[in-house]
Amino acid sequence: MSGEPNFLDVKIMGREYRVACGPEERDALLQAVDLVDNKMREIAQKTKNTIAERVAVMAALNIAHEHLTGASGEPKKDLAEAIDTSEAKRIINSMGARIDSVLAPQQQLDI
Repeated sequence: MSGEPNFLDVKIMGREYRVACGPEERDALLQAVDLVDNKMREIAQKTKNTIAERVAVMAALNIAHEHLTGASGEPKKDLAEAIDTSEAKRIINSMGARIDSVLAPQQQLDI
């Protein structure tokens, strides 16, 4: 992990990514990394698929489904029920934008 205050180096499925992250978001980001890494490894093992992009999409869909259905497994009536506050939406959007900004150059290297 990086010692820089505004970046965090993380590993997901053995690949390292540098993500912009303020100190106050560090713990939440590390929890998200663990969740995504575990879900991707689980899916890769179940499907025997090693194409990271496909595994990532399937993991994202699974995580979104689990989030939107909650513990009951039944779909929530609307998205507002699934996301408690606008602050949570803001943080998720911010993290998504940061991840996209890091992944864009990485994807060019994979081609």
